Amino acid sequence: MAVVSAADRELVPVFTGLTYAQFRALVRVVQVRGGHALDPARPGRPWALPLEDRVLIVAFYLRTNLTMRQLGPLFGVSHAAAHRIVDKHSPLLALDPPRAKPRAGEVLIVDGTLVPTRDRTVAASSKNYRFSTNLQVLVHADTRLVVAVGRPLPGNRNDCRAFSESGVDTAAGEATVIADGGYQGTGCLIPHRRRPGEPEVAGWRAEHNRDHRKVRARVEHVFARMKNWKALRDCRRKGDGVFWAVSAVARMHNLAMTG
Repeated sequence: MAVVSAADRELVPVFTGLTYAQFRALVRVVQVRGGHALDPARPGRPWALPLEDRVLIVAFYLRTNLTMRQLGPLFGVSHAAAHRIVDKHSPLLALDPPRAKPRAGEVLIVDGTLVPTRDRTVAASSKNYRFSTNLQVLVHADTRLVVAVGRPLPGNRNDCRAFSESGVDTAAGEATVIADGGYQGTGCLIPHRRRPGEPEVAGWRAEHNRDHRKVRARVEHVFARMKNWKALRDCRRKGDGVFWAVSAVARMHNLAMTG
């Protein structure tokens, strides 16, 4: 017998980080994207759970990072069924690409975060002393919503390369992009560097750097909120599953912010 169900509204905020209204909005997104007909290769084999519970099981997994053997019994299904649900539905929760490229005058912030990942094809030994993948995230400076998530790259890839290789440079459009000093040569707005012979950056350049830090800190706040979904602290998904997990968390973060 299932212990957790979307029918119990009080459990939804506890296990997803979303209000019930925000969760219903997430279900509608999945429904519009084809949530009722996910696997035409298996006609006649219905899902063990209704759509609301299938979306809940994905959000529950991303929030708690439980294994499938732990997750399945909570929803009254086998661990194999839980795995199929997470595998098939995660892309449907993913963040939508921007309808229009950001225009000149808009300000975005980019930074990379390391997500510990078991799949060595998209991970490398990184400065956090774990095998991780480098995820580039683009955030709107005013709304603090995630605009785009880049494709995962090995965690030892430096940010100036990852900016273009992940695809977030294209997603930035014509907007002004603020970044830290690791994005030198990318066209992003980075802090002033100390000139040869200078003990430190001084004068108006120091003031600009202080303002730059205050704005750029917003992307760090976004990372901190996104990592409340514990799948980003130790992602067990493989290949594209890492990208879909991060992108789904980005959508839920945006929903929680706009609640």
